[in-house]
Amino acid sequence: MLIDSHVNLHAPQYDEDREDTINRARTAGVGLMVNICDRVSNFEACYKIARDNPDIWATVGTHPHEASENPELSAATLIDLAKLPKVVGIGECGLDFHYDYSPRDIQAKVFRAHIEAARDSGLPLVVHTREADEVMWDILSSEHRNGEFKFLLHCYTSGAELARKAADIGAWFSVSGIATFKAAQDVRDIIKDMPADRIIVETDCPYLAPIPWRGRRNEPAYVTHVYDKLAEIRGWSLEETRKLTEDAFFELFNRIPNPVSS
Repeated sequence: MLIDSHVNLHAPQYDEDREDTINRARTAGVGLMVNICDRVSNFEACYKIARDNPDIWATVGTHPHEASENPELSAATLIDLAKLPKVVGIGECGLDFHYDYSPRDIQAKVFRAHIEAARDSGLPLVVHTREADEVMWDILSSEHRNGEFKFLLHCYTSGAELARKAADIGAWFSVSGIATFKAAQDVRDIIKDMPADRIIVETDCPYLAPIPWRGRRNEPAYVTHVYDKLAEIRGWSLEETRKLTEDAFFELFNRIPNPVSS
């Protein structure tokens, strides 16, 4: 089974062909997708897609771009929504200091609320980090000392030092279509050193379409190209790549039944 661990199928880019997009993914062999919540105010639209499709699950959270929408977002609110049966993670949340669409102090405050929710619920945290390595590590390390929590650094493009430190406290990593970009050798170099049992695969669609689709709207069916590139980078066979990433996925998103073990 192919798994796309990070899709945004509720995005308006799919309003004209959402069902066809999902069906193309299935035809390509994608057996499971996780629809990622971009902000709590949009949760119902995100969750509806999971509720309506047996092979799609959802998360709940607010992206750092949107943190100022609800600067008082509480862990209790996230935990309450996470009780719904098809919610399998907390996020996408984190820090983005490239665009600073939300003030940095608000991003950090809202991020810590997500961490508390992940710790208390036992659900994995889906983390976005961009140009914020030092502050990201400060928050992750201090919060980890307050109590462990599972977390995924999704679509990882940050520095090697943050990757090493995060791996030491148990981080999972997801690889996206960026790994196929010609100018992304630094990303590929980091992928080579990621812990083999904590790597999963994503598209982050509709963004970041892999080569040969770069520049077009991305969709889950294109995740096959990410699998191919990950296998090449790590020197794994495709069979090994699928097995290792599938095992890592179900270890992280352990609310989702594993069809192999069930």
